[in-house]
Amino acid sequence: MSSSSIIIRNATIINEGKIFSADVLIEDGLITKIDKNISSNKNYKEINAEGLHLFPGVIDDQVHFREPGLTHKGEIYTESKAAVAGGITSYMEMPNTVPNTLTQNLLEEKYQIATKKSLANFSFFMGASNNNLEEVLKTNPKNVCGIKIFMGSSTGDMLVDNTKALEDIFSKSEMLIATHCEDEITIKNNLAAYKEKYGDDIPVKFHPLIRSEEACYKSSSFAVELAKKHNTRLHILHISTEKEISLFVPTDREQFPLEKKRITAEACIHHLWFSDDDYERLGNLIKWNPAIKTAQDRDAIFKGVLNNHIDIIATDHAPHTLEEKQQVYTKAASGGPLVQHTLVAMLQFYHQQKISLEKIVEKMCHAPAVCFQIEKRGFVREGYFADLVLVDLNKKWKVDKTNIVAKCGWSPFEGVEFNAAVTHTFVNGNLVFVNGKFFEEVNGQRLLFER
Repeated sequence: MSSSSIIIRNATIINEGKIFSADVLIEDGLITKIDKNISSNKNYKEINAEGLHLFPGVIDDQVHFREPGLTHKGEIYTESKAAVAGGITSYMEMPNTVPNTLTQNLLEEKYQIATKKSLANFSFFMGASNNNLEEVLKTNPKNVCGIKIFMGSSTGDMLVDNTKALEDIFSKSEMLIATHCEDEITIKNNLAAYKEKYGDDIPVKFHPLIRSEEACYKSSSFAVELAKKHNTRLHILHISTEKEISLFVPTDREQFPLEKKRITAEACIHHLWFSDDDYERLGNLIKWNPAIKTAQDRDAIFKGVLNNHIDIIATDHAPHTLEEKQQVYTKAASGGPLVQHTLVAMLQFYHQQKISLEKIVEKMCHAPAVCFQIEKRGFVREGYFADLVLVDLNKKWKVDKTNIVAKCGWSPFEGVEFNAAVTHTFVNGNLVFVNGKFFEEVNGQRLLFER
């Protein structure tokens, strides 16, 4: 629903550690005024937000939208639609599509697809391999979110396990490097031992022992070592173990504000919500890499979010078909669809008094904007893009197949009743989602970065 001027009336705004009531004026895609009782004229569309909470649009720094090459699982159009239904107004997508995003030309092709199809704002990571350093170093820091390194298995040619290649990228790239950290040799040895005992039909409960704490910590600690050696801007994705959190605990001399940190970390909703107790009930539906591990790991990650040792909450949205998830262990795909339900899942933790609204906004909206130096997004501020989400904190609803938007048509949250619901999502001032209905006249924009 495109509109040049909108006033959101009587919203309870959550922004920069404060909760307050105000009107918000949107003009030409930007927030132009935040104040009480903003005067109107007949050309303004008005939305009454009384009883609703206004969040900055969520920025998801890790998704897999599967286009090009894997569009039977998801597409930029379908998954961005699920994202805006979940209050995500901007996303950063990973390079393990087909073909892998290992050249500047392939990277630009993804941007061209998103320009035509994405309902949310977008950026795409440039992928690294053992032998594409020249292409990696051509990446423009002003309009690309970062470099992605799989320091653990991935599709195609994306495992970077050559020490010289890693040294070259960490020492020569001036951009943010995001890493998937699992040690491949450790995982292969663990998998071989379980295959010897069970063959291909390994019980999925052993997944966190195959993709183990040791595998995660060995790789994460190596990434941190490289980053400190070369003063690289490093962001480690989807922390899954208590042990890894020690890598991000600052010494007294290293107490930096977020914008000054050179090494940051992300937690994903599945590692905050599930534990290894859930494998018996959900099986391969919660098979992720890195694996969901123990309740102690889950609780430690949550604590790490609260005490700022972990900086960002994201999804790692990675849809697969149910057929792909229902294979025997060694053939079952890892990953699952999460963009539609991550914000409401975090709000469920708020209802359980585990986290404040202000902290949710900090970790899902402000921190991604700060960590990636995104231009004019992530905050409810005058002069910023009007990426905004209205939430009803007291609107109960249950996840089922009739209301799942992702193309794969399933969710690990099926059957869960949430206490809060996204009611409105604005992308660049355009109202793209209202109470289950989508307005698709205007697409999202390419994210820019202040670097």
